[in-house]
Amino acid sequence: MTRVLHLDASARPGRSDRRPHGSHTRRLSAQFVEEWRRQRPTDHIDYRDIGRQSPSPISGDWIHAAFTKEPDREPWMREALKESDRLVDELLAADVIIAAVPMYNFGVPAGFKAYIDNIVRVGRTFGFDRNRQGPPYWPMLSDANKHLIILSARGDAGYDPGGVLAHANHVEPHLRTVFGYLGIDKVDCIAVEYDEFGDDRLAESLDQAERRIRQAVETLAATTAPPVSA
Repeated sequence: MTRVLHLDASARPGRSDRRPHGSHTRRLSAQFVEEWRRQRPTDHIDYRDIGRQSPSPISGDWIHAAFTKEPDREPWMREALKESDRLVDELLAADVIIAAVPMYNFGVPAGFKAYIDNIVRVGRTFGFDRNRQGPPYWPMLSDANKHLIILSARGDAGYDPGGVLAHANHVEPHLRTVFGYLGIDKVDCIAVEYDEFGDDRLAESLDQAERRIRQAVETLAATTAPPVSA
């Protein structure tokens, strides 16, 4: 059975197709999950709403604990890492990660940055050995066959590679770098543009994104492990 991790990072409540000023990324991620459930109704889907309840930012105690070997950790260290451990466990269990991450001021929302800082964990998602031959860092999830779907929304247009604003896009490139560092390099990106204009260009962008979502689900659902019979 395939396990899906659904992450919403928008600060906007609700979906843009159901309420005024709702979130486009929540709309896209919900449609992705609805289509996935239609094709694979027995798969397990975990949901985390980072936009409404973001993880705690890492602290000095967190860093001290994370870089202390597990057998040597004191009780307060395990407590400092408890939330991070839950987030890492969710990520490790997932085969497909749906990350609905809008562009805020050219980058990811603060809550999703906190999420990233909590899942990039030495000894759990990446390895480090300063005495290792070659690079001292290595990804720990390379053999896990995980697939990341990034669903984003932007106020203007031209942020894709080759576009006039591609240099200012620090969402998809950043997430590709972070998750690639962990060993997740199967990545698909779908984005809505022209949000600030709210005209026919936005409507067309939404239509294109929804079509791409249906295509992505059809392709991905057909290539992952078969669902368990009900």
